[in-house]
Amino acid sequence: MNDATRHLFILTGASRGMGQAMARQLLAPNRLLLCISRSADADLAARASSGGALLEQWQQDLADSIGAAQRLGQWLAGLDRSGLASATLINNAGVIPRIGPLDQCPPEDLANALRVGLEAPMQLTAAFLRETGRWVDGGWRGPRKVLNISSGLGRRAMAAQAPYCAAKAGMDHFTRCSALDEAERPHGARLVSLAPGVIDTDMQVQLRGGDPAGFPDRDRFVELQRQGQLSSPEEAAQRVLAWLDRPDFGQNPVADVRD
Repeated sequence: MNDATRHLFILTGASRGMGQAMARQLLAPNRLLLCISRSADADLAARASSGGALLEQWQQDLADSIGAAQRLGQWLAGLDRSGLASATLINNAGVIPRIGPLDQCPPEDLANALRVGLEAPMQLTAAFLRETGRWVDGGWRGPRKVLNISSGLGRRAMAAQAPYCAAKAGMDHFTRCSALDEAERPHGARLVSLAPGVIDTDMQVQLRGGDPAGFPDRDRFVELQRQGQLSSPEEAAQRVLAWLDRPDFGQNPVADVRD
């Protein structure tokens, strides 16, 4: 293997659902994969070992967004980038707080949803752009990409989920803003906030289990499952990762995988 063709991927929320599926699909001998999650995945480590893939896993609470960003920045600053062909950050982690009107959401749940779903992606993106931008200043010329996993709920309001919807809407808009910043820089990074479609994950289970009295859209999520309209995490991961390889990646900073 030629080390000059190794690709760096940083992935949050890699321990379950679509994030876990993405992590498994990203494992390859020509990639260095850093997973940042609340818990490590022993099966992923075993797969990496048997397949000769480079994997590092951090157990990190993304609610401590400053701590996570500082850790990432220090790690990137110390990384030997001479053998790297590209660098990609995938902000996938998100949290659905208690389902119900905003005034019934416990303050700690509200804060956690915004920290994990919006503040952490912004902090990690800032650290990633800052440190890899220094690589560019030093002569490194690999492509840099940021893929933020958004949601249709960031673009369409839904009762009983103001924190989650707000976090995703914020993710879309900060992606737009940062894409404008990077477009003004030589060898700037490309950013996309991508809605991955409806996926059969624990989050969907949580939504289907909501109290209809406080969640008027509950039946819609029940019907999505009943009619077989949910993608598997593996299928969704394939479509999301394929988006990274599109030649027009970043041309539209807010996109939907079904486009």
